[in-house]
Amino acid sequence: MKKRLLVIGLLSLLLFAFRSADMFLDIPESLGKPVYDFKKKPLTIEKVELGRKLFYDPILSKNNQVSCANCHSSYNAFAHIDHQLSHGINDIIGTRNAPALMNLAWQSSFMWDGAVNHIEVQPLAPISNPIEMDETIEHVVEKLQHTSPYPQLFFVAFGDSVITGERVLLAMAQFQLTLISANSKYDSVIAGTSIFTVQEEKGYKLFQQNCSSCHKEPLMSNYEFRNNGLAVDTMLNDFGRMGITHNTKDSLLFKVPTLRNIEYTYPYMHDGRFKSLNQVMNHYTSGVVHSRTLSAELNKPIQLSSNDKIDLIAFLLTLSDRTFVFNKNFAYPSPNNSLPRPKDKP
Repeated sequence: MKKRLLVIGLLSLLLFAFRSADMFLDIPESLGKPVYDFKKKPLTIEKVELGRKLFYDPILSKNNQVSCANCHSSYNAFAHIDHQLSHGINDIIGTRNAPALMNLAWQSSFMWDGAVNHIEVQPLAPISNPIEMDETIEHVVEKLQHTSPYPQLFFVAFGDSVITGERVLLAMAQFQLTLISANSKYDSVIAGTSIFTVQEEKGYKLFQQNCSSCHKEPLMSNYEFRNNGLAVDTMLNDFGRMGITHNTKDSLLFKVPTLRNIEYTYPYMHDGRFKSLNQVMNHYTSGVVHSRTLSAELNKPIQLSSNDKIDLIAFLLTLSDRTFVFNKNFAYPSPNNSLPRPKDKP
């Protein structure tokens, strides 16, 4: 018993060592009121750290080889850049590009099609998806129960070493809720502590004229669902939100992504079809496919000269938040606290 208490005490100290002062959640007033109710389930450092370890641990997948971070790299604003479509278990190619993860506390739906309506259950989707992690939460719990130091870490986070699916999901949600990005040049300009260059200012005005109805400030998205005029990929045949609602009015509607940190989150669109912001600009000026569900904002062509596109991109680059992308508190846990792999059953 004394030995166990000593281990728990050491783990508590270890967790404290890894939590720097800025791990305490600071909700920027500039982003407005979050959707998530932090009063009901306040964040704790211990749960956040546990969630971070789970996020980076491939134990969540059936073959113990695929973690959340495989598709959501912290250095890419928790998106991925090495291929158009996500790769899952056994390197199976998925059907969509992994969306960036940030400012999730301000969102009430998740995934490109809004299939999940609460962050505390969102991980169930990739965990159970046969082409992502192909696992069950019940088996994940069983593996965690037999993998040190997880029982001790759950003790530190929850007051006892009982591991449940609900606790796994809550810890993961708490970590992801800390992924707040609000420290870009744009934010400093809005706060009055910096100014745009002439080119960035021109781009900002173009953004307000042509983009801000869907990419609403300050979150740079209204987090609604829109048909932005992409031609259907006949190989994927992805019709977006209609696959969830089965309502033809939702055909080709996808969740509007944030433009924050867009410099780091290429390729773009739900299927990663565009490799550059120039290609995105060309789509909106000359590539929009008109259909019954096309967003009303795109019924009239967007007029942008070559210089306008350059100016607009210059503004978009002011949305880059390096303190977010390179925050060590969001990155892979220290190797000094690496997680042991579960032993495969014969």
